[in-house]
Amino acid sequence: MSDEMILVTGATGKTGRRVVRLLEERGVAVRAASRSGTPSFDWTDRSTWAPALRGTTGMYLVHPDLGTPQAAEAVAAFARQAAAAGARRAVLLSTPSDACGPAQEPALAAERALEHSGLEWTVLRVRWFFQNFSEDFLYDPVLSGEVRLPAGDGKEAFIDAEDIAEVAVVALTEAGHAGCHYELSGPRLMTFGEAVEEIARAAGRDIRYVPLTPEAYAEEQRAQGVPEEWVQLSIGLYEQVRSGGLATLGDGVQRALGRAPRSFSEYAKSAAAAGAWND
Repeated sequence: MSDEMILVTGATGKTGRRVVRLLEERGVAVRAASRSGTPSFDWTDRSTWAPALRGTTGMYLVHPDLGTPQAAEAVAAFARQAAAAGARRAVLLSTPSDACGPAQEPALAAERALEHSGLEWTVLRVRWFFQNFSEDFLYDPVLSGEVRLPAGDGKEAFIDAEDIAEVAVVALTEAGHAGCHYELSGPRLMTFGEAVEEIARAAGRDIRYVPLTPEAYAEEQRAQGVPEEWVQLSIGLYEQVRSGGLATLGDGVQRALGRAPRSFSEYAKSAAAAGAWND
């Protein structure tokens, strides 16, 4: 058994729960942080930080609102407190270096704060997850047969959450990753339409991608009761894809793991075989 104790924030999320599983498979002690966990952990309640950090040697940091100034300040303060408490390493889940918009500067501020915290740090700059189609906000649209988004024909380098988790784990448990910014992406650029076609083929379902204007998408979201703040945030995220601003590939998986990233086709086939899109 390792003498490490890794704190995993966002432990119930798409990457966090995979990080927990991979660490446990390596025999590393894990503290899965959540509001309902023991001890409880809440980014907005600093009284919960010290108990979560007790005995921690490394941390996987996922803040759900990293693109806000408040989140960047919280990550900075938490990193300083962690270093003072004896933690040595931290891995931060962040946004792509070629992203733009109002959310980018707070994310970069959080990265800079981590870099100056006194911890050995690694930053993972990630793209849209494959698993958004099977575990998150695109799951219901896929099941409905229509994925209606304002992403146009812009291309994105979707990535598997399993690859992200594996990079995080090696960065937390092995030498050679401190001070690295890993740009993590899948092996190819794809439009949302191409991704939906792959899923339809693998699942044997009639599913189509319907490109919307930002205005039409906003109207549909408001009709579903989505708060205006989230409507505008999501439109901004899709605009980065629509404009081609994220049409680049990253080499982080190859650099960190010495292998190519998993393909979207592999993901779609395995998810379909596991019944991800069964009615």
